[in-house]
Amino acid sequence: MQDDPSPGYTSAWRAWRENPEAFWRDAARLVDWVEPPARIFDPALGVWGQWFAGGALNTCANCLDRHVAAGRGAQPALIWDSAMEGRVVVLTYAELCARTARFAGALAALGVGRGDRVVIYMPMIPEAVIAMLACARLGAIHSVVFGGFAAPELASRIADARPKVVVSASCGLEPGRTVAFKPMLDAAIALSAHKPQACVIFQRAALAADLSPGRDHDFAALEAAASPHPPVPVAATDPLYILYTSGTTGRPKGVVRDNGGHAVALANSMGMIYGVGAGDVYWAASDVGWVVGHSYIVYGPLLAGCTSVMYEGKPVGTPDAGAFWRVAAQHRVKAMFTAPTALRAIKQRDPAGRELARYDLSALEALFLAGERCDPPTSVWIAELLGRPVVDHWWQTETGWTITGGFRALGLFPPRPGSGGKPAPGYELAVLDENGAPVPAGENGGLAIRLPLPPGSAPTLWENPEGFRRAYLADWPGWYRTGDGGTIDADGFVSVMGRTDDIINVAGHRLSTGAMEEVLAAHPDVAECAVIAVADAVKGQAPFGLVVLKAGVAREESEIVRELVALVRERIGPVAAFREAQVVARLPKTRSGKILRASLRRIAAGETVPIPPTIDDPATIDEITATLAARRPAAE
Repeated sequence: MQDDPSPGYTSAWRAWRENPEAFWRDAARLVDWVEPPARIFDPALGVWGQWFAGGALNTCANCLDRHVAAGRGAQPALIWDSAMEGRVVVLTYAELCARTARFAGALAALGVGRGDRVVIYMPMIPEAVIAMLACARLGAIHSVVFGGFAAPELASRIADARPKVVVSASCGLEPGRTVAFKPMLDAAIALSAHKPQACVIFQRAALAADLSPGRDHDFAALEAAASPHPPVPVAATDPLYILYTSGTTGRPKGVVRDNGGHAVALANSMGMIYGVGAGDVYWAASDVGWVVGHSYIVYGPLLAGCTSVMYEGKPVGTPDAGAFWRVAAQHRVKAMFTAPTALRAIKQRDPAGRELARYDLSALEALFLAGERCDPPTSVWIAELLGRPVVDHWWQTETGWTITGGFRALGLFPPRPGSGGKPAPGYELAVLDENGAPVPAGENGGLAIRLPLPPGSAPTLWENPEGFRRAYLADWPGWYRTGDGGTIDADGFVSVMGRTDDIINVAGHRLSTGAMEEVLAAHPDVAECAVIAVADAVKGQAPFGLVVLKAGVAREESEIVRELVALVRERIGPVAAFREAQVVARLPKTRSGKILRASLRRIAAGETVPIPPTIDDPATIDEITATLAARRPAAE
């Protein structure tokens, strides 16, 4: 019998499995409670149950006030490193707490209170973190919208969340250009049926925005004039935030995160998974608009008393392929978290690692990857260059923290490139077929989590519990359907191979192909279309459009394709990375008229697809196969 490569992990996972409530009761001691929870888990609450019912706390106080009270107010809490502005700003725990308390007072003066929603549409600046924490301080519910989204996407989130206030900035900064945020915000409010009572705009030096009298307020002026607001205790089961993620229907999915389970899960994860604690420097190279930014730029590190790095820049081009290594070296980062997309971009520019070799990375103990599966060559490449553990781990917006990974506090597993590791204590996983039956070890299927989900997981969708039930719980009773496909081998290692639905993963950003199809179909020359994922050397996946034109259209196809690319950029935003489309004569369909998207995805992946028995015209499979085969060498 082979020795257990990580007995600490095995012991911890078994301890959780044998007594889940005792495991999470111990973890809850990492959080300061105004009122201790009456029950660790209540299965009768919500869609699948809720954690720490009867407990009361304030997440902002746990992130800031308690560290100041413990005598660590002078420790850096947030290091803002802006390659775009060429400067670094350090906020101590005392400074961040004071600014957050004042901005909470400013929001309260605008009428924001417990349970009210605030949409935050901001670039990667400290004021975005302050706005999030200020909402948490008031017991208000924030919904951060990624700054790369265009007006229609922002409008849909404003309409669904119905915020009392929107907090934004005059602009974002990208290499070689300034992106005006205020015109997009104004356009989004015009499109939305819901109108916020007020907007708060942070004016950046690069571009000032015109403010609308009566509705718009200057962020800095409001903060300076406000009185500090104390933390408001809220129920552990009260929502902390809504984070919208792409859905397959017209309405965006508003993933809800509660206060108690979220605080416990993230505080526990910082030590168990990343091996960091109070005083350590931690850097998640992400954006506050995504779940990684919520969990591991803002809440997780601050709950644990770490120093969190917030980087405004790119992995390459700001100024070179050594940008990440410069940040890690300069700030003595102990644990770093990024997406495989970033590493592929760096590898493309600096395959020999010459830029990396310029920097002293002696403080860096481990690199963590998530957002998409890391291809083994990239994982091996960076591990050899760094000479440090490289840990691929898998989780989702819905779970809020790691489903599978490696666990530094429990003993890391030997590297297994291509695998996302083993389930975290809190998760029991299985690979199921479409009927919900387990498949043999090593075989592909749908990855599922046995209910109940652990603390930190979404208890529901915003004002849509039935939508949550349909999307995640209805197919396999007793299980949460992740929507990801993959395998679990005989040793328990999990490999995630991709989405099983029509959500495309572009550089770690989950985007709906259905939403892109809706945009393409709005073009006056397009009769029908399909958007599928194709392999991309840098982003992992990229969208590719297949378009059938209306009869009688005599324009140049290349001109139409350029218009379609521009249309997606305008209505969804550059984050969609939609750059390719191909005009085709027809799309493969069932006899009932449904486009065979599953077959298209398999063809795009290079598989030989058998003729489905329900297909209307078998010749379409051969035509599409030839079309995609013709583009594949260029893409690779």
